[in-house]
Amino acid sequence: MSAPESREGPDRPRQAPGAPVRVAVVDPGSGNLASVLRALDRASAMAGIPVAAAITRDATEAAAADRLVLPGQGAFAACMRGLLALPGMVETLNARVAAGTPLLGICVGMQIMAERGLEHGTTPGLGWIQGEMAPMDPKGPDGAGLPLPQMGWNTLDFPAGAHPLLAGIAPGEHAYFVHSYALRAYRPDQVLATTDYGGPVAAIVGRGNIAGTQFHVEKSASVGLRILANFLRWTP
Repeated sequence: MSAPESREGPDRPRQAPGAPVRVAVVDPGSGNLASVLRALDRASAMAGIPVAAAITRDATEAAAADRLVLPGQGAFAACMRGLLALPGMVETLNARVAAGTPLLGICVGMQIMAERGLEHGTTPGLGWIQGEMAPMDPKGPDGAGLPLPQMGWNTLDFPAGAHPLLAGIAPGEHAYFVHSYALRAYRPDQVLATTDYGGPVAAIVGRGNIAGTQFHVEKSASVGLRILANFLRWTP
């Protein structure tokens, strides 16, 4: 799928008509990357869009991609360290984002899109989304603490038509979460969907050509595949 004409230029590769969409799955040293590739393959069939997806730690390959996926698992600090250890990768991602390349962060890959993380000290993030990733302290209706990490299926809450990535998904459908940290001090207009775990928790964030899911799209069955298929169609 070609990018809008206004987005193309020397900083954004032009996709040849009919060519597969090149998706770079950036490997910061954490994340279930094989599952992400399998999910992208299924989403490609769902969307009817040919895709050439590959895991990469090479900034040159990321620079040539039509779309970028940034997965992550584990701790914010470790994921950022892994990304910073890839020569030129952070600079390339910043340039791709500025040039309008669609990018999807998954789980900790979404978390490092924020300004900072408070896990194992304070770690600067990529700063694409306002806010910080802070420890959760969820309470049930009786005031008792809820288990952490939040692990399992939970609903996605959003107004109908909230974002193209949510097309074909009804408010209240479920996604699969595993996390103990959540975004706080965020801009409300950068939170596209929430879930409830002792109160509202940012589930999908985004602005412009970037978005991130706190949940694992690759483990979220039909809802996750629909989001990935929408990502392949998305022309921000």
